[in-house]
Amino acid sequence: MTTGEVAKLLGTSRQQVVNLCERGDLPFVMVGKHRRVERSAVEALRRPKPRLTRDQLKSLWLHQAVAGSLVTDPDVVLGKAAANLDRLLVQHRGTMTEVWLLQWREKLNEGPGAVLRTLTSEDPEAVELRQNSPFAGVLSLPQRQQVLKAFTRSGWEHAA
Repeated sequence: MTTGEVAKLLGTSRQQVVNLCERGDLPFVMVGKHRRVERSAVEALRRPKPRLTRDQLKSLWLHQAVAGSLVTDPDVVLGKAAANLDRLLVQHRGTMTEVWLLQWREKLNEGPGAVLRTLTSEDPEAVELRQNSPFAGVLSLPQRQQVLKAFTRSGWEHAA
């Protein structure tokens, strides 16, 4: 999109769009002497992501620690998650939890990269998936406590 098109969509001036680009708030590419902006970037600017709640952010920190274990020993972490999934799917048959667990199964089947992205993403789907996590037992109790202490020390409002 041109800066003029973006300005119309945002209800602002072209100069404001240029300012957004120069500040790094709106990604763009140069085509000759002209800026071009992807529509998805404009839409993301129009609809910013909601801030995570304290519990969602704490879950994100814990799952980022799980992600650390995943990248150092993917077979063990994915094996543990798969075993947990098998058990949880039996316990939650016919519930909404089963729907989320089946989505985790798909992520596990896609491999470590897909799981890693979900563990560390702030996207709404990933936030929901982490509420039904199959990664219990990946972190030891001391590791879990260490993450939670660090989260508390950081001041959760600034933890994101």
